[in-house]
Parts: sequence; structure tokens; C-alpha cells
Amino acid sequence: MTTQELAADFAALLKEGRDHEAAAKYNADDIVSYEALDGPMAEMRGKDALRQKGEWWVTNHEIHGATVEGPYVNGDRFCMRFAYDFTRKETGERLKMDEIGVYEVKGGKIVSERFFYGAM
Repeated sequence: MTTQELAADFAALLKEGRDHEAAAKYNADDIVSYEALDGPMAEMRGKDALRQKGEWWVTNHEIHGATVEGPYVNGDRFCMRFAYDFTRKETGERLKMDEIGVYEVKGGKIVSERFFYGAM
């Protein structure tokens, strides 16, 4: 499977709201995730850790709307743009977030993901 094919299927799954299925299918067991923030989720390693991060996001935020754009492929990497309208359950604060995810593919699996944020 080429990076283009993987990226297209990964994006299609995300656009259908099938995030867990996309991660289970394409994340490498030893994937590394880098967030543009401080704290325990700034760098996470392993498929299970990323699954837990996703569960944390869903548990702690009410999602009012989300859009997914892409993929945009270059060699063994691709990026996607995400826009979210959400409320932090803990504070009740409603925010809009613009995010770019850059993914690296090796051996038919995503081995790293790195996220960049626009202003909230």
C-alpha cells in the first residue's frame, strides 16, 4: 500500500467519524505522537497510549462540530487539517480549534503524528 492509498483511506475513515477504526488499522504498535503543548500528553508512545488519549478527548469535551480536510501527501508523509467547535466539560468554556496533523508512514503503518495548532 502506498502512502497515498493509506492516507486516502485513513482520511475517509476520519471523515466518517470512525477515528478508532482508523487508528486501529493504520497506527504502528510503536507510534509516537507529539502535541504542541506541555504536560503528560506532549509526547506519547504506543498504540495503546494514543487510544487512551483519544478516549480522554471524547470524555472531557463536548464536540459541537468537526471538519476534516485532506490528505495532502509528500513522499512518506501526509498532513490533514482539522477544525473543531467544542466545549471543555470541566470549565464549560466553548472554543474553536484549528489543527494540522502531520503523519509519517513506514512499512504500511503510521509511525508518527505531530500536531500544530492555530489560535483558539
